[in-house]
Amino acid sequence: MTVTVAAVDLGATSGRVMLGHVGPDELRLEAVARFPNTPVETIDGLHWNILELYRSIVEGLRAAAQTGDVAAIGIDSWAVDYALLRGGRMLGTPYHYRDARTAAGVDAVHAVAPFEELYGENGLQFLAFNTLYQLAADRIAGTLDLADEALLIPDLIAYWLTGEKVAESTNASTTGLLRVGGGDWNRPLAESLGIPSRLLPTLVQPGHRIGPLRDAVRTATGLDAPVIAVGSHDTASAVAAIPMTDPDAAYISCGTWGLVGVELDAPVLTEASRAANFTNEGGVDGRVRFLHNVMGLWLLSESVRAWERESGETIDLPALLAEAAAVETPQPVFDANDPVFTAPGGMPDRIASWLSERGLAVPQSRAAFARCIVESLASAFADAVHAAAELSGKRVNAIHLVGGGSLNELLCQLTADRAGLPVLAGPVEATALGNVLVQARALGEISGSLEDLRELVARTTAPRRFAPRA
Repeated sequence: MTVTVAAVDLGATSGRVMLGHVGPDELRLEAVARFPNTPVETIDGLHWNILELYRSIVEGLRAAAQTGDVAAIGIDSWAVDYALLRGGRMLGTPYHYRDARTAAGVDAVHAVAPFEELYGENGLQFLAFNTLYQLAADRIAGTLDLADEALLIPDLIAYWLTGEKVAESTNASTTGLLRVGGGDWNRPLAESLGIPSRLLPTLVQPGHRIGPLRDAVRTATGLDAPVIAVGSHDTASAVAAIPMTDPDAAYISCGTWGLVGVELDAPVLTEASRAANFTNEGGVDGRVRFLHNVMGLWLLSESVRAWERESGETIDLPALLAEAAAVETPQPVFDANDPVFTAPGGMPDRIASWLSERGLAVPQSRAAFARCIVESLASAFADAVHAAAELSGKRVNAIHLVGGGSLNELLCQLTADRAGLPVLAGPVEATALGNVLVQARALGEISGSLEDLRELVARTTAPRRFAPRA
């Protein structure tokens, strides 16, 4: 017996609608729609094209309906970004987390609650684009005075599909406004920062049935299926589907960002953890994702984009990575965590400047530059794995690398080399797998703990092993 569910999986550069076919001994995905996610720069900053995304999602769900029965729908996306609503209507197009407006929000928040105090409240690493800083920037701009609710991106899509407004807990844990360790909204903190607690919707857990599709959506898609809350932060879904049959493993969920860490039962709130800028985010079934954000494949994709603009040519990324793997001259390593690399545009120039300012040689070919980027990412990943182990007290004997980065063989091998640990690469679509597994369990088609879900992934996928080289 199998069930078919639809996963709406939104990444920072693209989105997809996947069908998941799930049963006690079956787990497979079928892509029915893929579409770009391209931000838009306007006079007031960088925004997500959320209406185009929603249109693409509805079209993808219509394509899913044409394949047969779909029992449920789950939605996941990147974290921290949101839309403000008044009377159920969106007040403006959501800002992109890479927009520069958050600097004023950081200063305003830390004037009231210094980072040392905030860490004890929310357990989150400092990232200038975290939701509470963005909301503080909106308060300064006067926008919060007009709003009566704020919905994170997957919750916004769920609202448009069902008419129900909720906040799924794994994504809410990234806002900085949730009590660390999976508690309720920290309303006193929000109010002290001038963020009205009326903006914070009812919290729900992965597996909660949000509601049926609205009549107009049923007509537009041809589906009659409920929307079920999953680990709506894409990393929460990805970690849920990591085939970790051994608890002594670290993970890297690698796409635009590289999320590097270990899974724990309780948060780590030590001074050493705060100083290392590690975060405690919510996971499926109440687990804690103790991790560090590394810049990820953004560094490579932005460099490729710049080279393509410069040359007017399309770059074959697999061919470029093959050339990078063949580079024999040692390449310099830069700090992949430096905030200077956060904003879009001009990435090769910024990397070159970083190296030059420190007296390091700048790579002289695209292949060498790509090797430099991948070496730097592998170094940052290895450092974060070892830091996660030391800070948490968890023994780590292997690294699971999932997501798009698992296709990058050079990155997988260099990470194994620098960490001195085997890297198990795959599955590529871990986020969609975690999404559909939580849906299938909520429907009662499969059962068991998070470990049981991962066991099903391990039985139906075959990660590639990269052994560390001397």
